[in-house]
Amino acid sequence: MQNEILLTLSAGSLRSIIGKPESGVPDIYAVPAFTERQLRLRGLNIPTDLLKGFGVQQIDKLRDSADRAGCPVLLLIEEKPVDFTDRSPTWAETRQRLKVLGNAASKLQCPALAVRCSALDTDEAFEMTARGVKTIVQDLDRFELNLLLTPHEGLTADPARLTELIKKIGGFRIGSYPSFAAAAKTESTDKALRRLAPYAQAISASIQGFKAGKHIGFDLDACVESILAVGYANTLAVDLVNVGAKTNVVKDIETAREMLSALTSPPETELEDLKDLEALFEGDEEEVRE
Repeated sequence: MQNEILLTLSAGSLRSIIGKPESGVPDIYAVPAFTERQLRLRGLNIPTDLLKGFGVQQIDKLRDSADRAGCPVLLLIEEKPVDFTDRSPTWAETRQRLKVLGNAASKLQCPALAVRCSALDTDEAFEMTARGVKTIVQDLDRFELNLLLTPHEGLTADPARLTELIKKIGGFRIGSYPSFAAAAKTESTDKALRRLAPYAQAISASIQGFKAGKHIGFDLDACVESILAVGYANTLAVDLVNVGAKTNVVKDIETAREMLSALTSPPETELEDLKDLEALFEGDEEEVRE
């Protein structure tokens, strides 16, 4: 039986329309309700730049908005790459920033933080990055927060290298946050997604736009088939990239949602089997009552 995937939204997709009352998203606090009711997506991944200047009061207000809308914040994404090999005085500042983000994620009732590793692809950088990430994982454990590594140029651009790093770090608090776009830049999109999906608590369905009913840039169907093939059953976030002045943000998100929903929904035969099973149990209940 095919596992069910929850479709969510990367709030960065709405960056160009947030703050425009006519768009239906007058501010960041309106994003959860807009995502749930207008876009019909069931959760949010939020880039940290959208929370710039936020204090405890604003974080609490956003969490309450998400609660009321039934659209939880599932992932906080740190956009700025982190140099986990750094051992200079700035390393203390980096650790403090990630602790602050961990605290924010905790207050948002968000279970995970995604980061990019800034490092050269060398054996020395690999070992130092592993040690640095382990330190941060320990720092974030007080918040019961998982740390997800996003593919990035250098050390983690190669899916095999990234999975090797995750294994080196070890523990249940570390995972991956792959994206269709990053996978498409590798030698094999299929192999990249199959390799990273088993370690992923979330995946970014990078959407580059549509033309004549087809996704631009890479085969969206093939990407979904790759993650389903290894039993992926977590969240898949619609994430608009390369948004231009002429991009119809809402239309592209809705198109992506419809396509991804069709690709990730269980086949009709499985649904019919479930109905037959329910009918069977109903028959047993009638016999018990008799």
